[in-house]
Amino acid sequence: MTTALQRLSPHRQPSKDHFDRRLITPMVLGAILNPINSTMIAVALIPIGIALGAPPSQTAWLVSGLYLATAIGQPVVGRLVDLFGARRLFLAGAALIGIGGLLGALAPSIQVLVVARVLLGLGTCAGYPAAMTLIRGEADRTGRDSPAGVLTVLAVATQTVAVIGPTLGGFLIGVGGWRVTFTVNIPLALACLVLGALYLPRSASARQGVRAVARAVDPVGIALFVATLVALLLFLTHLRADLWWLPVLSVAAGAALAWWELRTPLPFLDLRLLGGNLPLLATYARSLLAAISSYAFLYGYTQWLEEGRGLSPQLTGLVLLPVFGAAIVVSTVTGRRREIRGKLVAGAVGQVVVAALLLVLDAGSALWLILALSLVAGLPQGLNNLANQNAVYHQADPARIGSSAGLMRTFFYLGAIVASATTGVVFRDGATTPGMHELAVVMLAAAALFLVLTLVDRSLARVARDADAPDPA
Repeated sequence: MTTALQRLSPHRQPSKDHFDRRLITPMVLGAILNPINSTMIAVALIPIGIALGAPPSQTAWLVSGLYLATAIGQPVVGRLVDLFGARRLFLAGAALIGIGGLLGALAPSIQVLVVARVLLGLGTCAGYPAAMTLIRGEADRTGRDSPAGVLTVLAVATQTVAVIGPTLGGFLIGVGGWRVTFTVNIPLALACLVLGALYLPRSASARQGVRAVARAVDPVGIALFVATLVALLLFLTHLRADLWWLPVLSVAAGAALAWWELRTPLPFLDLRLLGGNLPLLATYARSLLAAISSYAFLYGYTQWLEEGRGLSPQLTGLVLLPVFGAAIVVSTVTGRRREIRGKLVAGAVGQVVVAALLLVLDAGSALWLILALSLVAGLPQGLNNLANQNAVYHQADPARIGSSAGLMRTFFYLGAIVASATTGVVFRDGATTPGMHELAVVMLAAAALFLVLTLVDRSLARVARDADAPDPA
């Protein structure tokens, strides 16, 4: 009995040579909050529009607002995790999620609801960088590489939530209305606060005090980074000729960012270090390209199934289930294998095959072919995300693992926004078969470039060798 109680005690000292498994639950809970809020909103947009009298042009900002906040906030919060430690930012993010959930539950207008979504986006930025920092910290503490199974658990958990998110959202709306999709964040945030306070270790920077660490934050660099991304993402989100000044502003802010970061002693983005780490830059590029193909498929293929193929929304949802199911199975089966290059090559080839199959589909295509395509599409979904995540873990500077992980998510979300904007262009006259074929060409180009970038990257073989150590799991 005493031994069992000691295992459950938050004050028990973790084993000196094994990963502290008490960290897994708060890490997973923090990481899934973003996909929960990203997917549940899909089924809530129409009820929200009806309840608040908001047209689709306004309710669309409930999606864009969270994506913009997350794409910008991930590397910023990741850098703060590097400086202040995972515990403080994890708890601060959980508190912000609780506030955003409460504000959304009580929001009297669509404008207030958008603010709540932005707060949720910023709050969920802490989960992934904090998890990567904790995994790296455990490797340093134990002197052994953290188990590959932990990274796999994170990937599978987020993919699972992406599958059940719309279903969960529909259930919650049926039980208590659309506001419950915001209210659910409150107990989740409280759980993160309790588990984080109990189990997350205090960092050395926390003991040094906030003032000593705050001098390394680089507020000018962060402000210029935010200005660069906000202008770029707003332009990509709308793609209108009269917004020509946004990319100009983005280029100007980016140039100022580069000038400042190369001169300040403690930069937010260490461009010299980043520029010298070509393998990490290649991983960021692959993350962007993989997201373009996968999100173009999810956005475009889904719309075409309903308009071009004439399936009902319910049947479309069932047709997409093999995508997520296959992704979960592939991640689970291959997650403990340390080889990265082979996974990326297979994932890239899978995306090429998916794009090629889309080119042969038309309004009369058989349902079995559509289901087979969905199943094939799940394979790269499960391989690419996990492999890129593992690559960043091994390629990034350990002192900047939080910001490096956050920056990878920024490139990923940038790819998602590019895919969304491209879908809007090719479906300008509706989700027709010719439009879907145009989208497939864009996907094919992105997948082919992804494949070439993987094949020529010899550093991936070294990553596998460096990671080839006994798994302490």
